[in-house]
Amino acid sequence: MERRQRIRRIISGQPADRCGFWLGNPHPDTWPILHEYFGTETEEELRRQLGDDLRQISPQFFADYYSDPEGRGLFATGLDKRGKKAPLADCEEPGDVDRFPWPNPENLNFTSCLKALETAGDVYRASGFWTPFYHNVMDLLGMENYMIKMYTNPELVEAVTEKVCSFYYEANGRFFEAAGDRVDGFFFGNDFGTQLDLICGLEQFDRFILPWFKRFTEQAHAYGYQAILHSCGAISKVIERLIDAGVDCLHPLQAQARDMHAEKLARDFKGRIAFMGGVDTQQLLVNGSAEDVRAEVERLKKVLGPCLVVSPSHEAVLPNVPPRNLEAMAEAVAES
Repeated sequence: MERRQRIRRIISGQPADRCGFWLGNPHPDTWPILHEYFGTETEEELRRQLGDDLRQISPQFFADYYSDPEGRGLFATGLDKRGKKAPLADCEEPGDVDRFPWPNPENLNFTSCLKALETAGDVYRASGFWTPFYHNVMDLLGMENYMIKMYTNPELVEAVTEKVCSFYYEANGRFFEAAGDRVDGFFFGNDFGTQLDLICGLEQFDRFILPWFKRFTEQAHAYGYQAILHSCGAISKVIERLIDAGVDCLHPLQAQARDMHAEKLARDFKGRIAFMGGVDTQQLLVNGSAEDVRAEVERLKKVLGPCLVVSPSHEAVLPNVPPRNLEAMAEAVAES
């Protein structure tokens, strides 16, 4: 079966010839280690050697995707690690947010991304803007301030969220029009969970976040794309809501987070959403043996399969993961 067809079937809830496999997007410091072990020179060569079925090819991966005349970044937060105040931290009135230099969709350029999609070959193409609006609003207001203002000034939070999400909605619409059938799935991400629970309450999730999630998934479906959502952490409380909002596939299944283990996910949600991820990067892939990894992949296939894309439980694989364990993960998928 062709790789592209395989992942399409898995995410649509139709069993394929085997479970899918995605290596993820290893950290830049990890690639030299992997190339030395596998004897490869390019990322694509290594992925093909491992039998990787999916490529994430998003506009924001390319340096020329956005060109602001004044050299500003997408949301120009000026965020740093030295306690610098968030740019909208002092805003109190919804109208105050209009003074911020919001990004202009006219400055977008998809040329490099479209070329990469066109030449990707027989692989599933996951694309679209990453659309991390939850984190963007958090950066603009300041994390603690954002959480507090959900209670004390919800109209301000809604105003900032509207600005951020409206840009992404327009940006994705323009990109989807240009990309057409070169894209298979809209892959977008916001981390809603900690190791133990959600970052915000369910009531706040329903008011400030879920409505836009539904709009983004509906937009993707209108273009014929599957909707793949990334969220790390303990998010089991909202998976039902995400399914109702139209999410087709959930990534990355942080195995060590509370209530995110395979058995619970299968018991509560199997057959209603596809799964991508689940191979623990906190302990197993770092400290386990190749035999341990193989055994875990076999277990995940039995518990979460057949509509499963096996992948690390965090896509940015770090240099502390032995290449042999990634090799064992890929081998265990191919043997199904």
